Amino acid sequence: MKIDGTYAFKAPQDKVWEIFNTVEYLQEALPGCEKLEEVEPGKYDVYLKIGISAVKGKYKGKFEIADPRPPNSYKLIGEGKGLPGFVKGEALIELSTEGEGTLLAYHGDMQVGGLLAGIGQRMIGGISKMMLEQFFKSIEKIVNQKGNIGG
Repeated sequence: MKIDGTYAFKAPQDKVWEIFNTVEYLQEALPGCEKLEEVEPGKYDVYLKIGISAVKGKYKGKFEIADPRPPNSYKLIGEGKGLPGFVKGEALIELSTEGEGTLLAYHGDMQVGGLLAGIGQRMIGGISKMMLEQFFKSIEKIVNQKGNIGG
């Protein structure tokens, strides 16, 4: 299943890049994140508890930030599983300056299995978009609170 979108941040690109590469901020922003730890540079273990009915459950996963090109782009590769099933995917994350802010664009592909596969692509796509929007809004809040990051 393809997943694509954009989000505009009202902050400079270097600040947004820094937030997206700081474990504490990612843990704070990820919906349902109970724990996020860097197990080696660029590789993370994540524990999520998701309360949305169709995908409700606890998930354990891992993701990797590959091919980083600060402060412009990286590839995100991840997988997770829980009682409701599994999710695997990868996405290209691109940041670009837009006026005084930053435009984030993501282009990815994800696969689901187990009970999650029975929910249907339209619903999974909608839930994914909703969770991404929540994540980006949390990142925006962190950017606004931590305006002096990196300088």
